[in-house]
Amino acid sequence: MKAAVIESVGRAVVTEVPDPTPGPREVVVEVAACGLCGTDLHILQGEFAPKLPIVPGHEFAGEVVGVGAQVTEISIGDQVAVDPSLYCYECRYCRTGHNNLCERWAAIGVTTAGGAAQYAVAPVANCVKLPEHVRTQDAALVEPLSCAVRGYDVLQSRLGAHVLIYGSGTMGLMMLELAKRTGAASVDVVDLNEARLETARTLGVSGSAANADELDRPQGWDVVVDATGNAAAIQDGLDRVAKAGTFLQFGVADYATRVTIDPYRIYNQEITITGSMAVLHSFERAAELFANGVLDPEIFISDRIELERYPQALEQFAAGVGRKIVVVP
Repeated sequence: MKAAVIESVGRAVVTEVPDPTPGPREVVVEVAACGLCGTDLHILQGEFAPKLPIVPGHEFAGEVVGVGAQVTEISIGDQVAVDPSLYCYECRYCRTGHNNLCERWAAIGVTTAGGAAQYAVAPVANCVKLPEHVRTQDAALVEPLSCAVRGYDVLQSRLGAHVLIYGSGTMGLMMLELAKRTGAASVDVVDLNEARLETARTLGVSGSAANADELDRPQGWDVVVDATGNAAAIQDGLDRVAKAGTFLQFGVADYATRVTIDPYRIYNQEITITGSMAVLHSFERAAELFANGVLDPEIFISDRIELERYPQALEQFAAGVGRKIVVVP
């Protein structure tokens, strides 16, 4: 079969690899679409993936075309979205319900072959059936949406909060849509990319700007979300949190990224700084939200690129052109 392969740091190719074979409790999915993510860029940079080469792609959906001998829950022909998370279920964090912090954390498309290919293997437990009205070509959005749902689980948002989001790429826009549905009094978005800000305005924001100073909220915001991983954005966002407010580090920063905090202010104003890591007990809820129309795929997916052009798709994504880019085998 044909697959994208990150062969070494900075090098991605499309090549032929062996067809996958399911284990007893696994299924083979014919991939309909696979989304690109910042994690894929980190893998290309030599981060996250424990070893190369690797077939990337942790955001994918498709049709089940093969099942293992012990699979009874899913049948050939079912349409599924795939949760890429792989846990040991034995370590301290798994046993205390923090599986996303598993000491042996692994993921399809990060530590094992993923969905940037014609076919992918996944444990049956990781496959969520999709209703007939959901197009699998769009359902690659379920995985990033499940990360956003996890972010709002961490925030434990209260009604009437004023929210500021840094970044109007895919994840920032998803956080925007969820903020609107969790009872925010206002949702403002900051981004240097005017084209992306225009998409945020299309979805409906209270305010949008290239700099938070333009938004006229000197008292700050109850909730500030970084969806960029950019040091300058994170530093600015930390200074925008209102008293008793919360800062959520949602964007994935490079390992070397550093910012400065003000410990006295954190103490004196009872500011919470927290993070949200990937998916936790949120994939099924994201699939249901997606099936119920929480996102408009035609707005969120800006480019559908053939698998053969995976390296070029990565370059486009790295350049910040477009919104969600999906590759189509």
